[in-house]
Amino acid sequence: MTEKTLLSDYDFELPPELIAQEPLPNRDDSRMMVVNRQEKSFSHQRFRDLPQYFSPGDVLVINDSKVVPARAWGQLASQPGASIEFLFVREIEPGVWEVLCRPARKLKLGVKVTFTPELEAEVLEIGQFGHRLLRFNSTEVRSRLKEIGVPPLPPYIKRRKNDPRLRTIDLERYQTVYARQEGSIAAPTAGLHFTPATLEALKNKGVDILHVTLNVGEATFQPVRVQEITHHQMLAESFYIPEETAEAINRAKKEGRKITAVGTTAVRTLEGAWSDSRLPAGGGKTNIFIYPGYRFQVVDRLLTNFHLPKSTLIMLVSALAGYDLIMAAYREAIAERYRFFSYGDCMLIL
Repeated sequence: MTEKTLLSDYDFELPPELIAQEPLPNRDDSRMMVVNRQEKSFSHQRFRDLPQYFSPGDVLVINDSKVVPARAWGQLASQPGASIEFLFVREIEPGVWEVLCRPARKLKLGVKVTFTPELEAEVLEIGQFGHRLLRFNSTEVRSRLKEIGVPPLPPYIKRRKNDPRLRTIDLERYQTVYARQEGSIAAPTAGLHFTPATLEALKNKGVDILHVTLNVGEATFQPVRVQEITHHQMLAESFYIPEETAEAINRAKKEGRKITAVGTTAVRTLEGAWSDSRLPAGGGKTNIFIYPGYRFQVVDRLLTNFHLPKSTLIMLVSALAGYDLIMAAYREAIAERYRFFSYGDCMLIL
């Protein structure tokens, strides 16, 4: 079978009203489409039904990375009324940060930006697609972001700059209940549906819940800018696999037990780290790009949200479930009025 490798193959029309703008009142109220690859069938459940799809000894792998409030606004020192939105991508060295900004055209070399009376920065370097390198007058930028920053929601979730009600909601709900390792600039959104009760129900059923950490960076939401997707280059993201996780997964693989990843970030961590027929413990970086034709080494099943057209994420799920089945599932989801993207519903691929 010829694999689908054109960017246009992964496009689809989504009614804008299906893009979830706020989370549901309860995390586990989300709908869950169950996609059965063997039967090529779909069924419609609620997320709270998840434990019924697991057996004792099954493995569930979650990404415990914690989202930092990485979005903030600054003003040009020369134009106090000109507000610029910044996404703090990563710290290059103490006091020097790579950022994404909009509108970027005003941030020329040497321009000074004021975030608070105590926190200022100067543009050191200009990159492509809105990237800038800023040098701050402080090395405590990360702690200051906790005071002035807001959750780095994707641009399709519309927010007014100062909305205290939604800021409070987003600080709680754009974060998994098991987040513990700070470092992500986007949430591993498949995990947003979990509640302590769901996790407890899975444990009581004998499911082995294992942690990995992948700090979600630009690679996860970086657009594909080439028509032939095999030419796309993923940016690297940092991950860490604890010793107990590596040992448990290697044991499960030998024993033929099912491994379910929660989200594409957990998939990329496991598949990117797999080497010489085993999963090694420890940290590293991965720029693995998974698209149809890829042969999975670790992951058997996947819990994931509904993804953007033409994204690397929909390519990854197509690699696991098959292009035709995923496109049919998305058509079904649209017809059934599922909620899409970060605050939306989910899909369990069996």
